[in-house]
Parts: sequence; C-alpha cells; structure tokens
Amino acid sequence: MLTTQSIFDRYQEVRARFPQVTPRDGCVEIQSLLDIADQVNAFVFDAFGVLNVGETMIPGADMRLDQLRERGCAIRILTNAASYDRSGAIAKFKRLGLRVKDEEIITSREAALQHLGAGHWGVIAADTDPLTDLPAQVTRLKDNSDDYDAVDQFLFLSTADWTTARQNLLMSSMQRRPRNLLIGNADLAAPRDDGFSVEPGHFGHQIADLFPDRVQFFGKPFPEVYDLIEASLPSLMPDRIAMCGDTLHTDILGAAARGWRTVLVTQDGLFAGYDTEPFSKQARLFADWRLSRI
Repeated sequence: MLTTQSIFDRYQEVRARFPQVTPRDGCVEIQSLLDIADQVNAFVFDAFGVLNVGETMIPGADMRLDQLRERGCAIRILTNAASYDRSGAIAKFKRLGLRVKDEEIITSREAALQHLGAGHWGVIAADTDPLTDLPAQVTRLKDNSDDYDAVDQFLFLSTADWTTARQNLLMSSMQRRPRNLLIGNADLAAPRDDGFSVEPGHFGHQIADLFPDRVQFFGKPFPEVYDLIEASLPSLMPDRIAMCGDTLHTDILGAAARGWRTVLVTQDGLFAGYDTEPFSKQARLFADWRLSRI
C-alpha cells in the first residue's frame, strides 16, 4: 500500500531526473490565497488535493476561484491527469461544480500528444478512453504480448486498467527491443477518497530505472506543461505566476524551476495529516507560502 512516506521517498530516489532548482530554507504561513492576491497576477492550481479529492470538490474551492477572478487574477488549472481527452477533462471539472472556462484548463496529456511522432504507437489507456485525440496509428495494449513487440513506440496515459502482468509484458518487450516510452502523467500517486492511486509515473520510473534514455515524462515537474501555461499568459513575468499544489516534487519543484512563486496546500493532498516541515527540510524544497486550504 502506498503511503505519504513511501511516495515521498520514491520521489527523492528519482529526483535526479527532475529539473534543477535552488534549495530553499523556509516558507511563509498564510491563511488564504486572498492574503497574497496583490502579489500575484495568475494562480495556477493543481487539481487533486487542492481543488478536489477523487470525485469530490474540496469545500470552498469554487468560491475561492471566483473571488480571485473578481480581484483581477487569471486562473489556470494544471493537472497531470491524462486519462481523459480535453473534452473529458473539461467535463470532469464542471461535474465537480467548479466554474471554469475551457481555456483555463491545461493537462499533461496535451503536452504529451504534442510530442507524438510518426509511426505505430502502443497506447496504455483506460478502456473507456476513445483515443480520438491521437493522430497516429495506435494499438491499445492489454494482454497480448505480440502487440507490445509490434509497435514502434509507447504512450502511457492511464493506470485505470493497468496491471502488474501488463507492466511485465511492457518491461519484457522493452528488454527485447528498447523503444521510446512517453509517460503522459508524471505523478507517482494521487490522493483519492480511500487512499492513494498508483499513477503512470510510478510505472514509468520503473522502466526508466533500466532504460533512462528511452523514457520521457510529461506533466509537472517537467517543462512542457509550463510552456503551455506561459504561452496562455504571454504578458506575465514568471514571478507574477503562483503555482498552488500539494506535492513538493511535482507542483513546487517544477514551478520553482520556472521562476514562478509557489504555494504548498497541506490539508487534503499528499501530506494530509502530516506536518510538512520535516519533508521540506529533508528535500530542501520549501514553497514561498504554505496554507491548509486555498
């Protein structure tokens, strides 16, 4: 079973693959994002653990986004969830009850799809994913080992229907013939109502342990999603953008590496029930600000 400590420890183990960031030694406690709204022109929100846990919106998240807009702040949601195409991601946030505009949502899936080259792709996706946003020739990978060997490259979007047996098929096929593997969601885990789910990054790093030059990760903390956010906010300097997230190694590290400001949200995500100070000290990853809920 995944725990906060085991997830943190694994992030530390694979940290050499992440962007470099200047260590920090402390952060400022705040009570609400309204406390810093005059220092920030755009707030970028992680989803899981910040706006929602599983399929449930965190109380007050919708009101806070509305208040920040009223103060003239731009809003973006930057999620590493890659199980949905764009229309599915938009529908999910609206289903949660968040009042968001389509252009305010950016996903790691979008970043990954921009890097699909020519050839036959083996795709790891939820059975319910129609894959209609994939432009290339694709085979949905399941339990047929021949399918793994037949494709030119791999794209990992979702763990919804992934199993240890299928991971072993992928690993064996890579050992027979190493090929490029794109991970559409760099997270190791995500907070759910009943614990943590295992996400594509968990399996991607297992492959990268053996084939480090063959695996490319998309989503926080890797740069491509930040490129998409900054392109949507072309008039803003990086230090006027604030990333609000629950995970030190994805949300905080990735944004800090871009020169953004950072806010660690502690009550409902990875560190729910824990004091974040020891984790930040060990990793030397401190956000600019810290609060329980946005």
